[in-house]
Amino acid sequence: MTDDSTFEGDRKSLPDNYFRDMYRNSDDPWGFATRWYEQRKYALTLAALSSPRYGSVFEPGCSIGVLSAELATRADHLLSTDVSPRAVELARRRLDGHDSVDVRVGDIVTDWPPGRFDLIVLSEVLYYLDDTDLGDLIARLPDSLSPTGEVLAVHWRWRVEEYPRTGDEVHDALRASELHPSAAYADTDFCIDVMTSSPRESVAQREGLVAAEVAHRTA
Repeated sequence: MTDDSTFEGDRKSLPDNYFRDMYRNSDDPWGFATRWYEQRKYALTLAALSSPRYGSVFEPGCSIGVLSAELATRADHLLSTDVSPRAVELARRRLDGHDSVDVRVGDIVTDWPPGRFDLIVLSEVLYYLDDTDLGDLIARLPDSLSPTGEVLAVHWRWRVEEYPRTGDEVHDALRASELHPSAAYADTDFCIDVMTSSPRESVAQREGLVAAEVAHRTA
């Protein structure tokens, strides 16, 4: 891992035209649809979720919809947004045929939707935000979750010069919030955290496996 001590604390959130320019030069500027790194990351991201299916899912910063297509198979309704109109156009094409999916142009800071969600997916988006925008967004999360809802966050850990912060800084802020940790994974390249608005039983506890194992050992 590179040294992040040179990051400036007062950097502003990246402007919308940063992302629009990225898609002006390429329909897949980060290689979401082609790199094994991304395929592996998506598989680990989905494996970290505690439920096989969710009622309502919100995915800001959906890009061209590669992860969205996987989330759509596990959601009764998926709302995906991106600040780039070109990215939204490409995501709509990829998700054509999924009647339960709504893909819109929207900014993660100014266009946060009302209501509560069973799952909020924050994939590679929060390191674009400055201190104020990140703090406001994290403070918004508990009231945006249903009583059993989850936040899944996954971010690249390496230093990127133009980003206001690193993925590690994002996840440190999430862990210091009112949210409760549920699952975590980290390797050299990226980290994943799943968090809830209140403490929850584990998957094994919910399915009675822990009680059954205890009973078997004491029988």
